[in-house]
Formats: sequence, C-alpha cells, structure tokens
Amino acid sequence: MYFTDRGIEELTSRRGDEDVSFAWLAERLVEFVDLNPEFEVPVERLATWLARLDDDED
Repeated sequence: MYFTDRGIEELTSRRGDEDVSFAWLAERLVEFVDLNPEFEVPVERLATWLARLDDDED
C-alpha cells in the first residue's frame, strides 16, 4: 500500500457519494497549489493526465 492510498481512501469514504464538476476540481487544485506551491509540478502532472485520459495512445 502506498502512503497516498490512505488519503484516497479517506476521500472516497468522506466524499465518495458526491458529484463534482471538473471546474470545481480545477478550482480546488489551484487553491491547493496556492497554499502549497511545492506541489505545483505533481498537481500539474495529475491535471494533465486527467485531461488526456481519453486521448488515443500512439
């Protein structure tokens, strides 16, 4: 188990029944990076990965 799994499990247990938009998620990510600028690169990578999930792989 990765350390991050605990945070993901908490997110699922606390908010797993909620529906959110990607706009809401993007706002939360910006807010998080504003408060924690050292996480800018990982958040950018996550956002890019989410944005490109449906792209065809060459």
